[in-house]
Formats: sequence, structure tokens, C-alpha cells
Amino acid sequence: MTSHLSQVQASAWVQRFASHIPQGLVLDCASGGGRHARLLAELGYKVLACDRDTAALATIQHPSIICIECDLETETASQHANWPFASHRFAGIVVTNYLHRPLFPAMLDSLAPGGVLIYETFAEGNAQFGKPSNPDFLLAHGELSAIVHAAQGFHVLAFEDGYISHPKPAMVQRICAIKHSENFSAQQLSLE
Repeated sequence: MTSHLSQVQASAWVQRFASHIPQGLVLDCASGGGRHARLLAELGYKVLACDRDTAALATIQHPSIICIECDLETETASQHANWPFASHRFAGIVVTNYLHRPLFPAMLDSLAPGGVLIYETFAEGNAQFGKPSNPDFLLAHGELSAIVHAAQGFHVLAFEDGYISHPKPAMVQRICAIKHSENFSAQQLSLE
């Protein structure tokens, strides 16, 4: 698997949907070396990049990016207890190549009304292409969509579940979802 530091090109999925995020603070969760944090900062967002890899975080140098070292997988009694951002409401949350299922409820709660979730990670069947191959780190067919729909209050703008060839062959799932707000209108959304 490619390391945090070697991935420099932002995901095409994140690039495609980043402009749907309203102005405000964006969380780049498990940011690694900050390829998405930098993209978002260049688009004018203030970004909070979090990762447990201090070496990767140290490579992020941008005045609009705040880096926080945190391990989101510590053992706790409550699934919300290890989510350090419970008091924040983000305009957007971006997650790529990372999966820790217990974080989903708290993560989705942390989106502000009108906020956008952009999520992309590996899915079942990826073992044929290499790592990750552990089922704990692979989404089951349709799982990401089911998680967002179960949370209620989200409009799924786009969802994909299948094979990609670039940047390397892999099985992935990815979603872009918008949290409903008082002013929410699905007719205002566009995939362009």
C-alpha cells in the first residue's frame, strides 16, 4: 500500500466534489501528508488536518491549515469518546483511504447543516490487488451508502462502489453527501 508521504496527487473524487463544500472549516480526517488539506486550502478553505503520523503532518506547511496529531482508534468505553471534534461543526469532512467504523456516528454528527461529506476508501475484493486485504479495513458491498442513509438527514449527491484503475488498481467505495439544512433543496444541487 502507498504510504501517507508518497501520495501527493489529490483524489479525483475529492477534486470533483470539493467545490460543493460551503465556506467554513473543513476537516481532513486521517490526512497523511495533507494532499487534500492543501487542495482545500488552495480553494480558499480553512482546514483542520488530523492524523496520528507526526512525520506526515510535519510535511504540511500552509497558513490556512492547522495540523493536529490524534489517534482516532484508541480504546474507549464510548464510541464518541475518541472523537476529539465533538464540539466542532464542519462545513466539510474529507476522508480517503481510511476506515474505522466506530467513528461514523460522531463524524456525521460533526457536519454542520449544509455540510458536505466526501469519503473514499477500499472495499471488499481489494485483496486481489494487494493491501489493504484485512476485512476490518474493507467496506462491504454498499456499506458506505447504507451508513449515510441510516444516519438520516443526508442527501447523497454521488456514490460509487467498484473497481478503479488509477492511481492503482483497487476496489473502492466513495460517496459525496450533503447534510440537510433548513434551506436544503435537492433541486439546487448539480453534479457539474
